[in-house]
Amino acid sequence: MESLSLNDPPAHPSSPQRQGNLQQHPHQQQNAVFPGPPPPTQGPPQLPPQMFTTAAQLLDLTDKKLLLVLRDGRKIFGVLRSWDQFANLVLTETRERYFVTTAPSQPSHADSTLAQNVRHLYCDIPRGTYLVRGENVLMLGEVDLDRDDEPPVGYEEGPVEEVFALQKEAERERKRKDKVRGKRTAWRDPEGSGEVLF
Repeated sequence: MESLSLNDPPAHPSSPQRQGNLQQHPHQQQNAVFPGPPPPTQGPPQLPPQMFTTAAQLLDLTDKKLLLVLRDGRKIFGVLRSWDQFANLVLTETRERYFVTTAPSQPSHADSTLAQNVRHLYCDIPRGTYLVRGENVLMLGEVDLDRDDEPPVGYEEGPVEEVFALQKEAERERKRKDKVRGKRTAWRDPEGSGEVLF
């Protein structure tokens, strides 16, 4: 077999008419498959991979530590191991982070203020391997490993039991308020008020 390419002119034209066409269009000799003038050169360079807004953007984040904020308000840290076209994510070494603010207690000294008694606490609870559906991800970002061990600004690490209990209490209070608000506004929206997004 001969080695042929698309740029080679035909060895023997099949008809005199075809020979005439080759002489009329010199571009056709360079590009025997597509008659006429050559296509214009490539336009501006393509977008860099960082500009993808689809699940393909996750390719650069594979095997990196991520922070996910879910639609229900949970904050998840973990290493992205796998994902699919629907942005379903598999995270390993996952931790769930809780943030709470303690209620101000009565000041013990006459010169102390209530603002000094308010404590902002956080804790991390290990969760292992985590599977997150893509539709539940509100936001995600890569964690800076140089600053990963530093506490969040304005927060101090608290005991897991205390922070978890305060978080559950705050969640119960929020659900109670949402239920009361839903009863008051039910007549305005007969189909329900939908989900609360954070």
